[in-house]
Amino acid sequence: MFSAEARPPQVSDLAGLLCGPGQIARFGAGDQARLSIVLPDPARAPAVATACAATGIPVTTVRTESGALALRTAFRCDLVGLAKAWMRDSAKCVPEGWQLDGAALRMWALAAGRPDGRGGYLLDLDPQAPETHLPLIAAATRAGLPPARIGSGPALRISGTRRVARLVELVGPVPPGAATAEWPRYWGRTAS
Repeated sequence: MFSAEARPPQVSDLAGLLCGPGQIARFGAGDQARLSIVLPDPARAPAVATACAATGIPVTTVRTESGALALRTAFRCDLVGLAKAWMRDSAKCVPEGWQLDGAALRMWALAAGRPDGRGGYLLDLDPQAPETHLPLIAAATRAGLPPARIGSGPALRISGTRRVARLVELVGPVPPGAATAEWPRYWGRTAS
């Protein structure tokens, strides 16, 4: 029911980018918004751009002032709902009671997820929005993925056989263009 492949891609799936280091800003009278994300690994740009385009929201690649690679949308009317839900005043916030589903989780993993080298999986959090960390822990827990928060990064760590298997089930197969080594995998035993 919550798997990434349970329904066609939607604009609301882009909330997964906001779980990580993504930002959203409204423009002018608030009738347009722009989504942007600085990618921790520039090699992720083509796969993230493809996933965004599947929702009907194209992104362009830009370089930040610091030289980092970022993806951003144009200012668009169809992003206003996402901006209203994910902003309080000018700060990013997780909507109250927000439900983390497979599609948003897939976007989050695609943009800012990585194996932890110990059988678990890390989902990067936004270091500029620490007030989003606890609500994201709650959302992940409601989705059946109770995480641990690690401070160096910061990130959520999904670990344990059942939790990692649930993560793999929710995010689905490796998206086209994504690095297989960076995608969640289940290393547990198969049922006999």
